[in-house]
Amino acid sequence: MKKGLSAYHSVGIKSQVSAADPHRIIQMLMQGALDRIAQAKGCIERKEYAAKSVHVSKAMAILNALRESLKPVDGAEELSTNLNDLYVFAMDQIQNANVSNEVQPLKDASDILVTIKEGWDAIPEAAKEEAYMKQSQVHAAQGF
Repeated sequence: MKKGLSAYHSVGIKSQVSAADPHRIIQMLMQGALDRIAQAKGCIERKEYAAKSVHVSKAMAILNALRESLKPVDGAEELSTNLNDLYVFAMDQIQNANVSNEVQPLKDASDILVTIKEGWDAIPEAAKEEAYMKQSQVHAAQGF
């Protein structure tokens, strides 16, 4: 039964990703990182250290993907640098929790990511559409 639910969940996520715009994908990745951090926290509290490591690895992979997706935007280069620094801080905190088996660094990482995600969630729909259109125009001009 659990295997079937996992497959169903996987298909649901794949269909959401295939229909999502870049903004929504970032939101999904951030939520995935927050979920993995919460799961790692629970594992530490239950002393399930092998499972903790799995969740930590997944959270780190998601945050690394978010970092690698950062691109400087003309006039807002500082924003990309700041986001990169925040992602690095969160990753350092997650790694600290992995080594120390303490939950506080996970809470610190989660707090940072929640703040970033709230910012993404607050972007008006019109601004998302405008950014998507500009990105499409740039890709068209570059022959993508």
